[in-house]
Amino acid sequence: MVLLAVDFENLHQILKNVYTDMMPLCANMAGVAKGIAGLGALFYVASRVWQSIARAEPIDVYPLLRPFVIGLCIMFFPTFVLGTINAVMSPVVKGSNQMLESQTFDMNKYRQQKDQLEYQAMMRNPETAYLVSNEEFDKRIDDLGWSPGDLVTMAGMYVERSMYDLKKQIRDWFRELLEILFQAAALVIDTIRTFFLIVLAILGPIAFAISVYDGFGSTLTQWISRYISVYLWLPVSDLFSSILARIEVLMLMNDISELQGNPNYTIDASNTVYIIFLIIGIVGYFTIPTVANWIISAGGITGYNRNIQTTAAKTGAAAGAVSGAISGNISGRLVNRGEN
Repeated sequence: MVLLAVDFENLHQILKNVYTDMMPLCANMAGVAKGIAGLGALFYVASRVWQSIARAEPIDVYPLLRPFVIGLCIMFFPTFVLGTINAVMSPVVKGSNQMLESQTFDMNKYRQQKDQLEYQAMMRNPETAYLVSNEEFDKRIDDLGWSPGDLVTMAGMYVERSMYDLKKQIRDWFRELLEILFQAAALVIDTIRTFFLIVLAILGPIAFAISVYDGFGSTLTQWISRYISVYLWLPVSDLFSSILARIEVLMLMNDISELQGNPNYTIDASNTVYIIFLIIGIVGYFTIPTVANWIISAGGITGYNRNIQTTAAKTGAAAGAVSGAISGNISGRLVNRGEN
């Protein structure tokens, strides 16, 4: 059963293409920024030359080069500024993405092996083989007669198989729902990251131009730190996904080992732990902006971090409540069945 067929990798690639397509708009803002920076450079140079003349001091030329260097950055902003930052940070993004791809490949490989071993374990047990195999079910039905006892047994087999299929469908549905929420959380982070980068890139020349004026010099460093901090959201997200994928690989390896060596091992507990880790992942994705801000401090987005962490807490609480209700319901049925 597929709850929703969405190609999340394609959506992430679309976001990358949107960022690339929006970059030429920086050139449109550069014209306005050059006028603002030129006026600021005039005031900047005039103020320092006048101060040196008034104090009868020699003019220090080196500090006067600052507005001209900023002006060059504005003129070649897409190539000189954005190109340099993206080129420096690109290996970090590629390295973290390669880690994620390797862990995801191992996870898919072990998941297929686990599913095969689970099926074989069910087939080895005569009491459960008919639940997963139509041939075994039909064979047991054919072996029964038409006496009242056989009819009761036949009805019980149909009920048991229906309950097993219903339980499996509910478990798969809930797992797929959490997996979609997990992928959606990553997509939300990537979408907001792309939006922030586009805004910072398009208005970057204006920020550089304003930094020419006295009293606004910190605007330049703040813009750089915020751009790099937001840019790091993607590699931090990939690292977080790699950690979760590695945890799932270890869980799958443990399940495979138990299925191979322990005939009494049940997979229900492992499925519950997997659901719990999905909930942790959903909440954890919304802490990525905070972690990126630890790597390079960038002010001005703490309010957003606070709001997104509040949203993550509410999402995790809701998902946990639903998971607890379903798990408690299933556990209660199993206990009652054992007592009866």
